[in-house]
This record gives sequence, C-alpha cells and structure tokens, in this order.
Amino acid sequence: MPRSQRRTASLPAAGAPRVVTRVQTGVRIEKHILKVLKAIAEYHEITLGDVIEGIVLHAFEGKPAFGPTGIERVHEFSRIYGLDLNASDAHRLVEATDPPAARRTKTGRRS
Repeated sequence: MPRSQRRTASLPAAGAPRVVTRVQTGVRIEKHILKVLKAIAEYHEITLGDVIEGIVLHAFEGKPAFGPTGIERVHEFSRIYGLDLNASDAHRLVEATDPPAARRTKTGRRS
C-alpha cells in the first residue's frame, strides 16, 4: 500500500474514500516553494501530490489549507529553506536564466 494510502487510511474519515485517477505531470515550480511543500509532505508522512491536491481543493472552496499551527510550520519551513516569496509575488515570477533547452534553435544548436 502506498505511503499516502497508509496515512489516509489511519485518519478518521469524514466520508467514504473517493476513488480517483491520477496522472503523472511535469510541472515547473520555484525551487524554494518545492522544498517547503516537500517538507510539509515529509512532516505529515504523505506524498507531495497529496499535499498539492489538498491545498488546491481547499483553495477551490475558498477555505484555508492550513490552520494556525500549520501556518506556523509553513513559516518555519520557509525560513529553513529560504523561501522569501509571498502571495503578492504570484504571477510575477520570471526565470533567473533561460533553461538550456530553451536556448536551442530549431536545428538543435545553441543560438
């Protein structure tokens, strides 16, 4: 049984489990945000995907994903991993440098 299912199985259920279809995706994300999300996942002994799904589902309903203790933990992980971004930075992030593949021309040579 995957770790996320073991953890979920041990939590008190608010309802019947929901069977879903998950897909593998390649998402680019700021590295410090990723470090904090991974730390949250490790702390709760769940997968990174479970953390992201939980945050998104709460956001879709206009609910906070974290309570006061969880927010304190996020702030601590942010301090530890050097995350200094906040909500006002959303949609304004740009790459520090172009990734190597993006610098290639159509012929495969670097421009």
